[in-house]
Amino acid sequence: MIEVQKLSKFYGQRKAIDEISFTVEKGEVLGFLGPNGAGKTTTMKILTCFMPASSGTARVAGFDVFEQPLEVKRRVGYLPETPPVYNDMIVADFLAFKAALHGIKGPDAKKAVGSALENCGLSQVGKRLIGNLSKGYQQRVGIAQAIVHNPQVLILDEPTIGLDPKQIIEIRGLIKSLAGERTVVLSTHILPEVQTTCSRVLIINEGKIVASNTLEAISAQLRKGNVISLLVKNNVTGLMGKLRSVNGVANVTEEPADGGAAARFVVTAANGGEIRDAVSEIAVTSGAGLLEIKRESLSLEEVFLKLTTVEPSGSQAGEPSGGAL
Repeated sequence: MIEVQKLSKFYGQRKAIDEISFTVEKGEVLGFLGPNGAGKTTTMKILTCFMPASSGTARVAGFDVFEQPLEVKRRVGYLPETPPVYNDMIVADFLAFKAALHGIKGPDAKKAVGSALENCGLSQVGKRLIGNLSKGYQQRVGIAQAIVHNPQVLILDEPTIGLDPKQIIEIRGLIKSLAGERTVVLSTHILPEVQTTCSRVLIINEGKIVASNTLEAISAQLRKGNVISLLVKNNVTGLMGKLRSVNGVANVTEEPADGGAAARFVVTAANGGEIRDAVSEIAVTSGAGLLEIKRESLSLEEVFLKLTTVEPSGSQAGEPSGGAL
């Protein structure tokens, strides 16, 4: 649905994005992450035809953003960081105006406005002035104007910025309800939003993509392998040795247990191999009493910091040689 190849953008002598390439599949929800100034907003503005790139190519729904911008705009809904709403307009009238800009008129416009109001939880405030609404409802209006023309692609830039916790939960639920039928690109600094909403994350730093995969896969790469946490009821004699003898196990360490367990073992697989079946069988047959087995992973916060924090030497923390994951 979105194809980007070697896309670059210069502001004077400064390169905001540096030959980035990525794809987003139909129906996918992509979390687009990066520190301030990393190039996220620049990339989104190029994809939505708000500005041209300096070089490279980008296609949305099969249309080139440089050669066919009107076709792209018909298929994209965009919510910038500051919602593009007119405070002196009534909600329903504003959405009708936005629908008209997309060439939707008459009965079709009425239907489109009604659908956007319902999908965004605005039916009860459709006749109110936008300027009289709370920040949360204004954000909803911003999302409604982005979907009123039923776009195939939805690009959201910090949709929950400045909201209170209750409003954040409401907007998060709204975004999840909009996913599936549409391809969604979500840029945010609120990392739990990404964990609960997105199927894949793309992390950009200093204009370059440093990771693009599921959170679990990125975490495994940063940990340099497949790491399993094992909780047992009884720390039977020789259990650690038996775990170490499993084919494919590179290392076993014992850590403080919790939740009523007698012991917790952290088992690392060699070369990222799959060892859960063999490890759990050892725990069961040895009489240790298996309470829990799970794959250990870094939190999204830990992943983000490892990939975007620059050490004094100039290399990125957590990366072996500055390469993208």
